[in-house]
Amino acid sequence: MGSVKRRHTIHKPFKKLSWVLLSVMVFGCGTLQKNNPTTEFRGVWVATVVNIDWPKNGMDDVKKQKEDFLQLLKFYDELNFNALIVQIRTAGDAFYASDMAPWSRFLTGKEGSPKDNFENPLQWMVDQTHQRGMQFHAWFNPYRATFDLDTTLLAKTHDFYRHPDWMIKYGKKYYYNPGIPAVGKHLTKVVEEVVMNYAIDGVHFDDYFYPYKVAGETFKDSLAFAQFGLPGQSLEDWRRSNIDSLVKNVYQTIKTHKPWVQFGISPFGVWKNKATDPQGSDTKAGQTTYEDLYADPLLWMEKGWLDYIVPQAYWSMEYPAASHKKITQWWAGKTANTNLFMGNGAYKVRNNSDRAWFKRKELARQLSLARSIPQVRGNVFFSAKSLPQHQDIAKRIRRHFYKAPITVPPTPNGPYRDIEEPGVISKNNSNGALEICLSHYDSVPRYVSIYRLKGKNRQWAKLIKKVYLPSNGSKSCLNIKETKRKIAAKVTDAYGNESKLKPIEKPH
Repeated sequence: MGSVKRRHTIHKPFKKLSWVLLSVMVFGCGTLQKNNPTTEFRGVWVATVVNIDWPKNGMDDVKKQKEDFLQLLKFYDELNFNALIVQIRTAGDAFYASDMAPWSRFLTGKEGSPKDNFENPLQWMVDQTHQRGMQFHAWFNPYRATFDLDTTLLAKTHDFYRHPDWMIKYGKKYYYNPGIPAVGKHLTKVVEEVVMNYAIDGVHFDDYFYPYKVAGETFKDSLAFAQFGLPGQSLEDWRRSNIDSLVKNVYQTIKTHKPWVQFGISPFGVWKNKATDPQGSDTKAGQTTYEDLYADPLLWMEKGWLDYIVPQAYWSMEYPAASHKKITQWWAGKTANTNLFMGNGAYKVRNNSDRAWFKRKELARQLSLARSIPQVRGNVFFSAKSLPQHQDIAKRIRRHFYKAPITVPPTPNGPYRDIEEPGVISKNNSNGALEICLSHYDSVPRYVSIYRLKGKNRQWAKLIKKVYLPSNGSKSCLNIKETKRKIAAKVTDAYGNESKLKPIEKPH
């Protein structure tokens, strides 16, 4: 494979633009936009807690659950998305067989009981996603232990019963106490188990670290603070250090076992308001990531503990208290060593008191903004059921932004590796389609992409199909619609390194 060296940061220095110029770029003729990026992350969150997106009901039979998942997958594949972020741990539970957590009732109908005739649902979801050339990111909610206070629904193997000393009742839920070192070790092992046993492309945490504050209530971690806090350390700094430790340890654990698996976090969109810190964003958020959730994503990026970050900027472009435009600009100026993708609140379309969400172009304007800023390398939509409910919005996104498939951006600090071209085993014409069998060997997962060559000298390549190859896998066959244009194949490894394009001569 040749020499291996660390990839330098891919982000160019952010050029400050006047708001006038920015307005022209984003809302004017659009000639300065990145209308044809070479890579772009196009993701969607599939929320499973209380059956938000999938499955529609834990009591549904396996056939229906599979059909519903495939329907979502088909929709986003046809929309030319390239990544699913699927919630596999909602509240101390699991969407896979584990000795560390019970089966989720949101999947099986009864917590702790496996689903009849659905032996390995996570493996099935990963396989189905990969078959369509899309990435699968496993989404964990680390600290939420229960979704409500009805503990009679919990299995006896739930940590609420196994480790009651880890639990803190706050608001209408129970939470793991982040201040207890054993909790951090346990949650790291939860992630490690999945990384070791499944061919996932990424591990993903959402915005729930310390819980959003509830008026009139105290998060009762004073005993843990007295026992584990450092001399002279404030409660707030101690809490942030607990989250920092989990992020660092999870990142290092992932990279120890499978360095190509990405680690991403989607924090609440506002780090701090400018009113409390001059470095903060020009927003008036009621709670902030740093001060209320005790999470410091700027530190995580500085330390190189993240591969990507997805700030949840679920507001409209001009929302007074927290403008999506201002928040996106702020993160673009703060992100380093990390891929920046913006989180978009598709769930608010035609369903919010902010009337901007009733305008058909709201999401389109947000995507135009993202395309205009070099640091923003993609978008993720919450949640999966939203766009299918608004077909006109989905069609606009595909027509103007996601017209063709595209590969995801490379990891910012992954190693450079020499990638060999794929080998062509066979080529056959069959019923108006071309079947191509390709071979390739590598110690890490990768994707084989088929391109249609365009231009007088075949200098342009348009991606038309992508197929996943597991680590060490050597052969894959795929069908493409017969085309008169010349085609070629390329291999991209899990870090984003690419081989040269290999022209494929069609059979006579």
